[in-house]
Amino acid sequence: MTATETQTDTRTDSQTVRQALRCPSDLDLTALDPRGRPVGPRDKKAAAVAMDELGARLEALQEALFAEASGGGHRAVLLVLQGMDTSGKGGVIAHVAGLVNPQGLHIASFKKPTREELAHDFLWRIRAQVPAPGLIGVFDRSHYEDVLVVRVDGLVPEPEWRARYGAIRDFETELAGAGVTVVKAMLHISPQAQQERLLARLDDPAKRWKYNPGDLDVRARWADYRAAYTDALHETDADTAPWYVVPSDRKWYRNWAVAALLTETLEQLAPQYPAPNYDVVAERARVEAATLT
Repeated sequence: MTATETQTDTRTDSQTVRQALRCPSDLDLTALDPRGRPVGPRDKKAAAVAMDELGARLEALQEALFAEASGGGHRAVLLVLQGMDTSGKGGVIAHVAGLVNPQGLHIASFKKPTREELAHDFLWRIRAQVPAPGLIGVFDRSHYEDVLVVRVDGLVPEPEWRARYGAIRDFETELAGAGVTVVKAMLHISPQAQQERLLARLDDPAKRWKYNPGDLDVRARWADYRAAYTDALHETDADTAPWYVVPSDRKWYRNWAVAALLTETLEQLAPQYPAPNYDVVAERARVEAATLT
C-alpha cells in the first residue's frame, strides 16, 4: 500500500479521529473494545505507512506553532496521557512526540508527590509544567492522579477528591482561555493485554527495570480504577478540554490514533508563520552583495 493509498484510506471513514474517539456521554469502559479500530488504518503495515504521512504533517504544524510564538503568538497544545500500567504512555511519547522537533516539546512526568508538592494545592505542581507558547506539552500522568489513585487508595476523604472535579474543570477552562488547547487521551487497555505486557517485562532482562511488584496491587483493584476513570471522564469531559478513549491493546493503533488526534487538533488551530519585520527584497539584495573580509 502506498502512502497516498493509506492517506485516502484513513480519511474516507465517516468520522474524524476526534469524533470517533471522543468520550461518549454514556461512557461504559466495559463495553468499549480495547482492540477496536473505529477509524483509521486496518493493520500494522498500513499504520506504519500512515504514521510516516502523519509525521510529516505533524512536524510541519509543530514548527509553525513554534514560529508563531516567536512572532508574539500565545498558543500551545497540551496532550494529557492517562491509563493503567502498561497502557503505553511511554510508548506514545516515544513514537508520537518523537515525530516532532524536540525543541518544540515540553514533557512532564508526574509520579508520587514529593513532600514539597504535598504542602501545596494539588494543581501547584501541574501549573509549573504547563507548556509555554509555541510548545506541545505532554503529561505522562497528570492532575487526574488526584481523582484516581487518591480515590482508589483512600488517601483523602471522598468530599475532598470529589471537589477536585470542579477544580480541574476550572483549571482546564483557564488554560483554554490562555491559549492552551488541551487534548486528553485515556489509553484503554484490557486486563489480558496488561498481563501479557507484565509477563513480557519479566521475560526480557532489558525490560525488567520497568516492572514494579506493586503493579500487581494496582491490578488487583482493576474494577475500582475502572469506576474511577469512568467518573473522572464523565465529570471533566468538555469541548474546551475533551477526553478521547484510545483503544490501546494494539500498540500500532494506539500510536497512530494519538498522532492523528494531535494532527487534527493542530490543523484546526492552523498555526501561522509570522510575517517578517523587514523588507525581504532588500535583505536578499544585501545578502547577494555582501562580501567577506
